[in-house]
Amino acid sequence: MERFHKTLAHGVELVMTQTNQFKTGVFSVTLTVPLQEETATAYALIPDVLYRGSRRHPDIESLSAATDELYGASLGPAVRQRGESQCLGFQCSFIDDRYALDGMAVLEPAIALVGEILLDPYTVNGVFDREFVSSEGANLADRIGARINDKRGWSIFRLVQEMCRGERYAVDKLGDAQQARTMTAEELWQHYQTLLAQSHVTFYYGGSAELERVEQAIAAAFAPLLQGREAPVMCQVLARPAHEAVQEVTDVLEVTQGKLALGFRTGGIAVNHPQLPALMVCNALYGGTAHSKLFTNVREKMSLCYFASSLLDKIKGLMVVSSGVEFSKFSVAKEAILAQLDAIRRGEFAQEELQAAIRSVVNALTSRKDSQGLMEDDCVTVALTGGDSTDVDDMARRVEQVTRQDVVNVAQGLALDTVYYLTGEEG
Repeated sequence: MERFHKTLAHGVELVMTQTNQFKTGVFSVTLTVPLQEETATAYALIPDVLYRGSRRHPDIESLSAATDELYGASLGPAVRQRGESQCLGFQCSFIDDRYALDGMAVLEPAIALVGEILLDPYTVNGVFDREFVSSEGANLADRIGARINDKRGWSIFRLVQEMCRGERYAVDKLGDAQQARTMTAEELWQHYQTLLAQSHVTFYYGGSAELERVEQAIAAAFAPLLQGREAPVMCQVLARPAHEAVQEVTDVLEVTQGKLALGFRTGGIAVNHPQLPALMVCNALYGGTAHSKLFTNVREKMSLCYFASSLLDKIKGLMVVSSGVEFSKFSVAKEAILAQLDAIRRGEFAQEELQAAIRSVVNALTSRKDSQGLMEDDCVTVALTGGDSTDVDDMARRVEQVTRQDVVNVAQGLALDTVYYLTGEEG
């Protein structure tokens, strides 16, 4: 397995993993822009509208037939958030040429199809088809509205909204439901033109093909993107200090189980920071695994939570604790959750706990090499954040070197910022 990271033009880069490990290849194109309220809805909507049809394949049936001809290639739009940036584009998975019949080349037509969908859309009177925009806008609004149905995810979403209010990070990557419903074809077309001219473009390929061949296929399919561009700065890591006083926010909905979420600032430790490996181990020890302190103590021994876990956003520099709690146990559960972190800050954990946390992080890192999709996500994220595109084995080695004191140090730098309660009427 060999990694390449090459600048193709100003604001355009190619990240590639050359490997014979898989029977499929993966290609993606990601257009990255600053995440902001004024444009988030339109940019989230554009990939869905583009996917409705191109000039050569003007409907879903025709596009489906085109992918069928490529041995049933899988192709679809994607909208992601990376720190303060919104990333959108297309991902395509297709059979590796080594397994195609009669020496058929699948790589070039697959990349060409992605380029066609992105750059040569089906239009009516010089803009997107109004029916496409209307129906996909309604679908996007429904997806935004459906967030609230997953109460665990909703509690984390609301916590981040309040914790990062005034920051781009708090903007919903899918935008606003009302804007999605009322977006016109003319408005969306203008946003599309701006996106093509001003976004930062990242191509990814994973498979057995040579670098030169992939470059040539991209040059043929995406020529308009390889010319002069006004590309924005890539994903910036904008670390913010915690609020001076801990914020507490309560929402009341028709729920029978309460949700308690706590947001911590990491003290500036984020992607590319030398203390990131220690923070990853600290998170695993605290609440990131089934043998963490939150799980074994707060959930199992104390029976205060239906679930309790922690997660990191390594780009933004946040740690979030998510838990399900009875309404009457909000206060005692919060104190117990914070007490487990205090214990780590004091170094009160066994060597066996530390080693289990290290193993879980290392296993999670190395297992990502077994998935084409996860490798694509990792490589694109590393490229966008200006990190080292070397193999994940390097990070795994750094994690294995984390000491007890390293974990204590990063734990002491975690600062509680916001506490979010989701309660019901009776709560």
